[in-house]
Amino acid sequence: MTVRAFISGCASTMFSDEEKRFLSEACPWGLILFKRNIQNPAQVAELTRSYREIVGRADAPVLIDQEGGRVQRLGPPHWPNFPAAEKLALAADTKASVELGARLIANELTRLGINVDCLPVADLRFTGAHDVIGDRAYSTDPVEVATLARAAADGLMAGGVLPVVKHIPGHGRALADSHLELPKVSASAAELSRTDFEPFRRLSDLPLAMTAHVIYEAIDPALPATISPKVVNDVIRGHIGFDGLLMTDDVSMKALSGGIGENTKAAFAAGCDLALHCNGKIDEMRAVAENSPLLDGKSAERAKKALDSIASGPKPLDVAEAWSRFSAMIETV
Repeated sequence: MTVRAFISGCASTMFSDEEKRFLSEACPWGLILFKRNIQNPAQVAELTRSYREIVGRADAPVLIDQEGGRVQRLGPPHWPNFPAAEKLALAADTKASVELGARLIANELTRLGINVDCLPVADLRFTGAHDVIGDRAYSTDPVEVATLARAAADGLMAGGVLPVVKHIPGHGRALADSHLELPKVSASAAELSRTDFEPFRRLSDLPLAMTAHVIYEAIDPALPATISPKVVNDVIRGHIGFDGLLMTDDVSMKALSGGIGENTKAAFAAGCDLALHCNGKIDEMRAVAENSPLLDGKSAERAKKALDSIASGPKPLDVAEAWSRFSAMIETV
């Protein structure tokens, strides 16, 4: 079956006829959901079912950003609020609280047909950096971040949900929000290796990662990681050793100065496997599709391996007991 190497958004809570035609013809690897796409559980389940019917793949990925704290697309009254990473890291049994919280997130997602979560955040927290990461980070310490990010990934996978580790090779030090402008990091290569890159090196066996729209001046002073062959090949694939499926952060973010098609093409030229486009604007979606290759070769192998890692589905869970235990873990922080 023909699959194109990009992830698409959509405009609203149901597909328009134009979107249905687009999805059927372009056949993106995945669909990503935002708050504009979410109304209630029955509606979200129907949207994910409809997407898979349109593209003709029962396991087609449906993604969401459900981290907890500031970044969670599902929330009250239909879904619980989950704590931010920083708060989970204050629990008495930190690793257990992070893993159980992710397992409970997965339980919410799988009931809706969502099988990929853009979690864990493996960026470090830096004093004085822009708060776009901030309390989304588990710690300032690379080893602790890697340990807790691993726990979150384990919790998601136990629940049948594929984790996306982000933002490789590290966004935490950035002084700007890449949604709005291009951050530049001036730290030396040695310092980046010791700090920012280290959590990702320890998580390099995870199946799926999202790039950072950040310039690391010591590595490539001209291009952000997402479109830098030097960062992708020398740092992400080389130094960090990540050989999983590599997706871009949103190619419509203002950190990337080119047009949507140009950004998409540049990401694939740099070595990314998938392009992510989030805003649901149909003209931009078409530009992404036109500049995305078919998913084949090594990228297709990585995509299959990633989905195979959750093919067995969720492990058994006593949901009421798990919620009781999780609540006790976090009630004092």
